[in-house]
Formats: sequence, C-alpha cells, structure tokens
Amino acid sequence: MARIAVTGGSGKLGRAVVQDLLAHDHQVVNLDAAPGDGSFIKIDLTDFGQVVGALTAVDERYDGIDAVVHLAAIPAPGLRPNAAIFHNNVPATYNVFEAARVAGIKKVVWASSETVLGLPFGSTPPPYLPADEDYPARPNSAYSLGKHLEEQMAAQFCRWDPALSMTGLRFSNVMDPADYAAFPSYDADPHLRSWNAWGYIDARDGAQAVRKALAHTTPGADVFVIANADTVMTRSSAELAAEVFPDLPITKELGEHETLLSIDKARRVLGYEPEFSWRTQV
Repeated sequence: MARIAVTGGSGKLGRAVVQDLLAHDHQVVNLDAAPGDGSFIKIDLTDFGQVVGALTAVDERYDGIDAVVHLAAIPAPGLRPNAAIFHNNVPATYNVFEAARVAGIKKVVWASSETVLGLPFGSTPPPYLPADEDYPARPNSAYSLGKHLEEQMAAQFCRWDPALSMTGLRFSNVMDPADYAAFPSYDADPHLRSWNAWGYIDARDGAQAVRKALAHTTPGADVFVIANADTVMTRSSAELAAEVFPDLPITKELGEHETLLSIDKARRVLGYEPEFSWRTQV
C-alpha cells in the first residue's frame, strides 16, 4: 500500500482516479480547493509553502507521501482569460514538481493534454494520423502552451535528479457515462468533433492509466497519449479521416472505429488497455 497525493482529486477525472486508487488498496490524500473522496486537505496550489507542507507531513494526518498525481488545473482553453489560465496552471505545476523534489518523492504522474498535439485540428491538421507522441508539440492556446512547458519542466527536473520518474499523460477529452447520451448526435456532421480527431477518454480508463503510470518507475520523463480505444463516432475511422483530412498520411491500417489519437505507446510501455466504451452504454 502506498500513500499517494492526488491534486485536483475532487474534479471530473480526479474523482475517478481517487476511487480507483482506493479500490486498489492505496491510501489517498486528496489535495484540492473543494472537498471530495479520500483524505481531503484544502489547498491553494499556487502557494508553494502550502504545497511543500502537504507533500511532507500534516500533523495528525500523515508523515510522508510516496507518490504524487497532479491533476489540478483550469482544465481547458476558454474557461478563463488566457493569462489567468497560464498564471494559475504553470506556477501550480512548478510548485508541485519542486515540492515533490524537496520532499524526496521519486514518482510523479501529471496531467498533460491532447492539446499539445496541435488542437484544434480543424485549422491546423496533424502531420499524420493517428496522431502520436513522435512529432514535436504544437501548442495553439495559452492552456496548451502551459502544458507544453510543463512537459519541458519535467524533463529538466529529471535531469537534475536522475532517480526521478515523471510521467505525463496527454489525456483526451474526459467523459463520464452521463456524457455519452450526446454522442449519437455527432454523426450528423463529422466536422463537429474533428477538432480532436473524434477522441475521448472515459474517466475510469483515465484512472487506469494513472494507476499504470504510477507503477512505471523507470527514471526520467516521458509522455503518453491517453484516449479510449475507439472514437466518438459510429462511422468508420478510415471513412472519417478520408472525408475530413483527405490529404493526411495514414500510418497504419485502422480498425473499424479505432482511435485516431494513438495509444500504441501507452499500451506497449504502461500496459494500458481501455476497458470502457460509450458504445456499450448508449
């Protein structure tokens, strides 16, 4: 059993992550501004002193943390003015990374984003499909720029400490089962969801990816695209790509509804395998 701090554990993905870790016999400290599951501690992640305190010891609660999962952030572009998103997310992530280093924590998993792949794809398509981790980041918003810089920060933290293992998960659009009722409506216009190549991630599969990433303790920084195995559409992936992105190279033979946000690396390295699909729940 490990004691794992989860920032943002009361959010949409965070709730699933906390529940999954508890179900697998971990102790969870939920660091968030809003109450939630696990052992909850209210925190302002933009205050470095609070973050150091939370990752070292809290009187009468615990005397150390074994690993950190950093999910807390303003979760998407457009929710706040650009500078407000950047000034919240990037300093908070620095504080978590640096506080973990101060506390001697050697495993950090954090939420990067599909947006670093170049979203929205409607105006600037990726160089090929399925989109993967092999081409350079292409941030197109203040939110995405922040996520890209967080990935660069992680690489430098691992250079400073060769024993540190940091895993960035480029999550696709997070969905709960209640969200799936809207999916059939996307079929009317394939352009509606082409902005992320029709990708999504069930929060429960996102939680599985976090758990698998925590078990991946190879030193160094690495990033993985995390999406579900299928798309949000009933039309075939090959048909969608041919209609909306006719000039893009397709780098592999596609299954009927195979995701166009490649999870091949996450499958190979982390052992990640999506278990849920909207098709079984609508």
